[in-house]
Amino acid sequence: MDSLYVIVPGDISCHLKKMIDAATAVSEHNITITSTSTIPDLKHKRILFAIELDQIGVNLSLLIFMNKLFEKGNDSLLGSIAGILIYSKNEMYTKSMARDLIFGFNQLGCSFPGHPLVEATYSYNNFSTWKKQYDISLEEICWIHCSQLANRILTYSQPLVSLPRITVLHSSSRKTSNTLMLWDLVKQHLTIAQIEELHVENGTIVDCIGCSYKTCMHFSQQNSCFYGGIMVKEVLPAIEKADILIWICPNYNDSVSANLMAVINRLTSLYRKIKLYDKSFFSIIVSGNSGSDSVAKQLIGALNVNKGLHLPPYFALMATANDPGAIHKIPDIDKISQHFASNILP
Repeated sequence: MDSLYVIVPGDISCHLKKMIDAATAVSEHNITITSTSTIPDLKHKRILFAIELDQIGVNLSLLIFMNKLFEKGNDSLLGSIAGILIYSKNEMYTKSMARDLIFGFNQLGCSFPGHPLVEATYSYNNFSTWKKQYDISLEEICWIHCSQLANRILTYSQPLVSLPRITVLHSSSRKTSNTLMLWDLVKQHLTIAQIEELHVENGTIVDCIGCSYKTCMHFSQQNSCFYGGIMVKEVLPAIEKADILIWICPNYNDSVSANLMAVINRLTSLYRKIKLYDKSFFSIIVSGNSGSDSVAKQLIGALNVNKGLHLPPYFALMATANDPGAIHKIPDIDKISQHFASNILP
């Protein structure tokens, strides 16, 4: 089994130490890194980031560490698989910090298995839902999740598929959308794949009603959902059979469009039915001005952290283009598109 590299920037509390102890107990070979001055080669490693946040959700040593990684180049974590432990001194910041970290490290070539985060808020109340399964303390439930995450990091390998099935989801107009134009540039290089495009039109997907767990499970076992419709007939089956999902996301007020967000919310019925660990997702994001990273982080939080899809290295192709057709004026956009396609199908 590979060594587990445990990166612990800054001082930590007894709470985070216990989380680390629970995680490292599953590995016979642990290498702990606490210094931000000397960083070893972290390419092709199994990595666990253990982060303690202060009262305002910051870890200054972590920021120094990240900056030094970026100075090493955008391949400083190439081929590595990672997960994150976070302990917060209050009830906030764990998810926002995790999204920032995953996005940043992904830009350096790091991949993340589904559910790559174990977060512990000050009260441990974020583990309350698991009390229905475990007759132990909230802190002990946290430790179980830490050990499960470490085991997933050490054992995870993405299945190799010779002719992958790709499901592409969008809700844009092909006449005016720079994001769809950019996807068309990428698609022409994806010749060794089975591609199914789904246009999620306005009014065709009703957002999640928030059914109870039992109700959601009932519909899930029937391969259905409370609302039914195109989501059940076309979208969920296409996602279930896909090896790779590609989300075409123009930036709407620094977030995913309402139609695609409704698809993500309705994914819960499929999530109840099967594990999504073997599915990877990519995204093409175009902003009129700025904020593509905000959209990318929203996708990371929803699909990788919450729904459990695999996040491959360099998952997002991001660009800035305002007027219709402006995407074609970006220098070297054809080469950029071809490179992104080669990342989808290496």
